[in-house]
Amino acid sequence: MKKIILIGGSGFVGSAILTEALDRGYVVTTIVRHPESITTTHKNLTVKKGDVSIPGTVRENCKDFDVLISAYNPGWTNPDIAAETTRVYRIILDDVKQSGIERFIVVGGAGSLFVSPGKRLMDSGAIPESYLPAVRALAGFYLEDLTAEKSVDWVFFSPAGDLFPGNRTGTFRLGKDDLIVNEKGESKISVQDYSIAMIDELENSVFHFERFTIGY
Repeated sequence: MKKIILIGGSGFVGSAILTEALDRGYVVTTIVRHPESITTTHKNLTVKKGDVSIPGTVRENCKDFDVLISAYNPGWTNPDIAAETTRVYRIILDDVKQSGIERFIVVGGAGSLFVSPGKRLMDSGAIPESYLPAVRALAGFYLEDLTAEKSVDWVFFSPAGDLFPGNRTGTFRLGKDDLIVNEKGESKISVQDYSIAMIDELENSVFHFERFTIGY
């Protein structure tokens, strides 16, 4: 049984991934700045207090783990969210490389997905201006840092354009670099179904050194 270390297990996406992983029998350690924010209790869950923006925090907590899943987000109300996204993700990546972890799976964003040939979602005008700095920062980490990384088997998992709390249906489509839309032109996925696909990838290791995406 694989042991998972999860960054951001108290967040919107991280908490859904945590639930899915525990329900499927995985042993999970989550690193959070505020352990009291984790209300889940489970025999396979360990909660550790830590600030992943400090170099060495991830490395010190990653011994004997197979996979690190990062749902790190500085917080949408953080005025420095763009700079923090870039800075902290580079710290996390460096720590992962030094720790010897074999798989690094990142909760990505939809902004860098293509909506038409040569045009990404973040350049389409569909994303509100106030969100663009953070969206572009995470996209930049994928496009500039991860795509150049050859020593860690990484995956960047982009959700659909609309990631919402909903139902766990188990019915969805996967793709690579293009935004997945339904017959109405909508790009949607519940965070519960996103989490299913995340743990499926953990189990099956279909993607390597690449991005994939999901949608209905």
